[in-house]
Amino acid sequence: MTLSLQTCGGATPAGEAAHPVFFRGFRAHAQAAAAGLLAVADVAAARYYQPQRSAWLYPVVTGNGDRLRFESFSGCCGVYARLDMLGEALDGNETGHGTTNIDVNTPLRDSLTRVGPAGPLSLEVGPDELTVTAFEGPVVEKKVPLPDRWLRGFAETQVIASGFDPRAELSAAEAVRFLRTLPRQGASRGAARGARWVVPAGRSLRATTRPVPGAVCLPGPERLAALPRVLRHAEGLRVHGPAVTPDSVPAASAWEVRLPGMRLTLTLSPDASRGFSGEGGVLDALASQESPEDAESVSALLAWDPAVDIADLAAHSGLGPQRVRAALTRLGTPGRIGYDTAEAAYFHRELPYDTGRAERHNPRLRAAQALVEARAVCLDGEPVTVTVDDHHHRVRTDGQRVTCTCRWWAEHRGSRGPCKHALAVRLARQAAAGRTATAPNPAVASPGGLR
Repeated sequence: MTLSLQTCGGATPAGEAAHPVFFRGFRAHAQAAAAGLLAVADVAAARYYQPQRSAWLYPVVTGNGDRLRFESFSGCCGVYARLDMLGEALDGNETGHGTTNIDVNTPLRDSLTRVGPAGPLSLEVGPDELTVTAFEGPVVEKKVPLPDRWLRGFAETQVIASGFDPRAELSAAEAVRFLRTLPRQGASRGAARGARWVVPAGRSLRATTRPVPGAVCLPGPERLAALPRVLRHAEGLRVHGPAVTPDSVPAASAWEVRLPGMRLTLTLSPDASRGFSGEGGVLDALASQESPEDAESVSALLAWDPAVDIADLAAHSGLGPQRVRAALTRLGTPGRIGYDTAEAAYFHRELPYDTGRAERHNPRLRAAQALVEARAVCLDGEPVTVTVDDHHHRVRTDGQRVTCTCRWWAEHRGSRGPCKHALAVRLARQAAAGRTATAPNPAVASPGGLR
């Protein structure tokens, strides 16, 4: 299998380039690679919540110096897929740096489906089109811009996944056995609601009706329907998720299938009806006053490394690890940062968007800014009152925990980020602090002041 990938202009370690080529060469394990690419395309073409026929969308490809990453979101934005082709699977060919998006539509899917264990396939991504050449001849497809919802999804998944730890590991045989018991897309509503939680049991996983320590949420098991495509090549399965207690609400989880020289990971949102684009994990970073400057400092140090070293960035930027993580969260809003659960590390990609675009397309942040501009926030006392029309909402801050009396908070209890009222209070407090810091001291600023 031969790959030739290049960006449509963009940043590289050597500076800006018009068409930086970031991989050209042979691809080992061609059939497994084709299956992995098809699985990423399956997710991009699927809509798991309120299923309907989706138009083909456009997986993102990133070269990170020693690997290629192919990423996509489902049409409902509730499933994030990533195929990592590692150096050992790239047959020793040099891998450069860059990001682009490719079209995977019916002719290309047909070509990938026909790839055999030793079948040849040439794939080239150029400035304006994708060309695939197999036995049947070349297939050419044009590229289009990525949806804004994908941009917000990239931002949210790196925040959510950074809170995961490995929870279970299955052999190839046990992985196949477990995954084949799950309902597939199109299953009945009752089947789709099957196992909400799974817990390690011997060499496999068993379903449980409630969260217990060590359990992993499996929200909408039919959303793992893309994994069976690669099971014949699987070498094992690892499951990642956050720590849970008996009182935990449904949570996101990541399901990683190890392939020869590759990893295919599907990350599921906490509920089939919830897309990653609305989770709100980046809102605190977007509302922070210091994160823009911190993000600018950290941005200058990013070097397309396959794994971003937090300690190294902290040492070179002069910021503490916590501020570096907040800066990376903010850099993730224009899609510049991702998170690899397998290596528990951030990675660098470049998309042609700025942070302002993510802010402009975030409805909760825009609503909070509008409340501040309308002077709807009264900072006198605790709790703080936020007035919307004839309703008064009370926002209370207790250490790091912020609560509100609004309906959003009652429904989600902070599991989907702050509500617009809490965000408005934070923005108003930052604005007030800024005014206080820049106000002149009357004792020294005027001739008539105290001496």
